[in-house]
Amino acid sequence: MSKDAEDSTRVYTIREVRVTESYRNAEIRSSSPLQILSSKQIGNLNALQVSDAVKYFAGVAVKDYGGIGGLKTVSVRSLGAAHTAVSYDGISLSDTQTGQIDIGRFSLENVDMLSLSNGQSDNIFQPARLFASAAVLNIRTLTPRFEGANYIHARASLKGGSFGMINPSLWLQYKLSRKYALSFSSEWLSADGQYPYKLYHGGEGDSVSNEKRKNTDVKNLRLEAALHGSLSEKENGYIKAYYYHSERGLPGAIILYNTENFSSQRLSDATFFLQGHYQNILSEMFSIQGNAKFNHGYLHYLDPTYLNETGRQESFYRQNEYYLSLSALYKALPHLSFAVSSDGFINALGAEFESDSVTNEFPKPVRYNLLSVVAAKYVSEHVLATASLLSTLVKETVQKGSAGSNYNRLSPYVSVTYKPLQNSDLRFRAFYKNIFRLPTFNDLYYSRIGNIHLKPETTNQFDIGITYAVSLGKTIPLVSFTVDGYRNHVRDKIMAMPTKNIFVWSMVNLGKVRITGVDISGEASVSAGEKLTILFGGTYTYQRALDVTDPEGSTYLHQVPYMPRVSGSGRLSLETPWVNFAYSLLWSGKRYSTFQNFAVNRLASYSDHSLSVSKSFSLLNQKLNFKFEALNLLNENYMIVKWFPMPGRSFRGTLSWTF
Repeated sequence: MSKDAEDSTRVYTIREVRVTESYRNAEIRSSSPLQILSSKQIGNLNALQVSDAVKYFAGVAVKDYGGIGGLKTVSVRSLGAAHTAVSYDGISLSDTQTGQIDIGRFSLENVDMLSLSNGQSDNIFQPARLFASAAVLNIRTLTPRFEGANYIHARASLKGGSFGMINPSLWLQYKLSRKYALSFSSEWLSADGQYPYKLYHGGEGDSVSNEKRKNTDVKNLRLEAALHGSLSEKENGYIKAYYYHSERGLPGAIILYNTENFSSQRLSDATFFLQGHYQNILSEMFSIQGNAKFNHGYLHYLDPTYLNETGRQESFYRQNEYYLSLSALYKALPHLSFAVSSDGFINALGAEFESDSVTNEFPKPVRYNLLSVVAAKYVSEHVLATASLLSTLVKETVQKGSAGSNYNRLSPYVSVTYKPLQNSDLRFRAFYKNIFRLPTFNDLYYSRIGNIHLKPETTNQFDIGITYAVSLGKTIPLVSFTVDGYRNHVRDKIMAMPTKNIFVWSMVNLGKVRITGVDISGEASVSAGEKLTILFGGTYTYQRALDVTDPEGSTYLHQVPYMPRVSGSGRLSLETPWVNFAYSLLWSGKRYSTFQNFAVNRLASYSDHSLSVSKSFSLLNQKLNFKFEALNLLNENYMIVKWFPMPGRSFRGTLSWTF
C-alpha cells in the first residue's frame, strides 16, 4: 500500500469517530432533550425496523401488536402517538386519517441516523410543520459518499431468520458528476410469522396449551430513488421518490375457543410520495430553503367473518396530501439569528365500503392547513436560547353532512441551556411548550362514533434538566449523562366513551391527564489499546401519567393505559480485531390495559435480552460482513398490548457485501 493510501485511510477513520462524537455533543448541548442513534449504534441494537431501535430512547413507549407485520406506533412521555411527528429526511410524514405513523414499516437498512427531540430541536431553520408537535422523530437516510476516484458505492445484503423470515435488500449510490449523484434503495421482506405462545385457560396458575399465532404472514416491498445535487458549497438539494407496499394478516387477540374468528382480517396498504428539498446560503447573513411533497396513501381492510347483511366488513381508503414549505434564516448578529417559515398543505380522504349505502354517506373531508412560525436563537459560549411562536390556521370542508370546526391558534415555545463553568461541559437546561393536535378524520367522521364537534387536544410541556460530558483520556474518551424532569398537562383529551348507553360509543373531549416523570440516559466508551473498544449506554424512565379528569370518578389518579411506571434499556458492545459482540436489553414495569387500574387489567413486567456476534472481512476495497443474532433470549411471550403476545426466542442471520 502506498503512503498516500495509508494517509487516506487514517483520515477516514478519524473522521468517523468525530461524527459519532458530534452526535453525543449535540445531545449534551441541546436546550431541549435530544436523543440520537448513529448507524453504528443502530447496528449494535439487534434491531430490524425503526420501531425496534426507537424502543431504546428514554421516555418512549412503542405500542406493538406483535410480530414483524404488527402495527407499531410511538408515544413520547405518555402524550400519545398522535402528538409525535415523524420526519423523513427533513420532511414530515402524515396520516390525517388516523393521526399515527406506523414506524414498523420503515427498515433500518438505509438509515444513517435516528433522532428524537422533545419539544423541538434547536434548529430554527426548518419547516413550520416540525414546530407543530410535542415531539419529533427524525429518520435520516444514507446520502451519497464517495472516496477518491470511486463513482459507485453499493451494498447488498440478505437476512434470514425464524418464523419464515427472508429479507434481501440493495442500496446503490452512483456519482454522475462533480455536482450530482443518484441513490437507489430496495428491499423485500417476507415472513409467515407463526411463532409459538402459551394460551392460559384461566389465570397463569390454571391449565395451559401451546398454540401458534395465526394470520401473521407479511410481505413488504420498499423502493426508493433520489437525485442529489451539490451545486456549490452554498447550494444543495435533492428529489426523492418513495414507494412502499404491504400485504399482511392482522393477528387477533388470543381469546380462548375463538382464535379462528379473531385471526382472519387482512390489510393491504401502499404509500407513494415524491418530495424535494432545496437550500441556498445567499450570503453570510441570509439563507433560504424550500420543500415540496406529494403523498398518496391507500389502505384496504377486509374482515370476512364480520356479522352483517353482507357477511363481511370491507373498506378502501385513499388519502392525498399536497405540501409546500418556504423558510428563511437571517443572522442579525454573530450570536443572534431569526427565522421565518410558512407551510401550506391540503389533506383529502376518500373511502368505499362493502355496501353502496355506507359509501354514499361518507363525507369525503378535505382539510386546508397554513402553518407559519417566527423563531429566534441566541448562542454564546455559556448560553443557548431559542424561542418561537407558531400560528395554525385550519379550514375543513366535506361533500356530505357537516364539517368539523375551523381553527386559528397560536403556540409559543421557549428553551434555554446554560453552561456555568469555563472548563467543564456541565449544562442546565429548561423548556416550555404549548401545542395541540387536531382531531383526526377518524375522530371526526368515522361511522357511528365520529364527532364533528371535537376540540383539539392541548398539551403544556415543562422540562428542566442537567447534562454533562467529560473525556478521561485515551482510555476513557467519553463519559456523558443527561437527567431531565418534566411535567406535562393534557386537556380536552380525545377518547372513545359510551354516550347513550354501553353499546353506543362516540369520540368525546373528556379526559385530563397529568404526567410527571424523569428521563435518565448515560453513555461511555473505553479503549483498551488501539484494537479493543467497549461501548455501553443505557436509559431509565420513571413517569406517573395519571387521569385527573374527575375527582369523583372511579379512575381518578389511575395510570393511563399502557404506560409503565418504570422502564429502561441498556446496550453494550465489544469491538475487537477478530469479532464484534453486542448485547441489548429492554425492560418495562407493570402496565394496565385500561384506565381502571385493577388487577384483571394489569400486564406483567418483562425484560427482553438479545445478543449478536459479527465479523467483517476486507478484500480489494470490498467488505463482507457476517452477523448472527439471538433475540429475546429468555423466550418470554410478553405482551405490550393485552392479548397480543410478542414472539419468544428467535434467531436471525445477515450476510452483507459492501463495494
